[in-house]
Amino acid sequence: HVQLVESGGGSAQAGGSLRLSCVASGFAFYAYGMSWIRQAPGKGLELVSSIYSDGSKTYYADSVKGRFTVSRDNAKNEVALQMNSLKSEDTALYYCTRGSVDFIFGGQGTQVTVS
Repeated sequence: HVQLVESGGGSAQAGGSLRLSCVASGFAFYAYGMSWIRQAPGKGLELVSSIYSDGSKTYYADSVKGRFTVSRDNAKNEVALQMNSLKSEDTALYYCTRGSVDFIFGGQGTQVTVS
């Protein structure tokens, strides 16, 4: 079954950077688009970024465009999210998900707190 292990979260000051990583197992990683979804305290789920299976196309929410960069390494079954110029509103639990249209959650998420 789908297993996704997120890491790299933590605390950062506004304007700082963090790099999230997600290692996948249990499915053919190279064949699927991947996404990062976040949930801020008291709010619903928000699609932050997606990347095609071959990395050829990416999507970013307007709220993170120009600050976040998604990437993947199919040899390592890894997808990453580089987050720069962090804002307090980026504070959330970040999930790595399989898919870029239908989202399959498989991990516990990683907490990002920006102050």
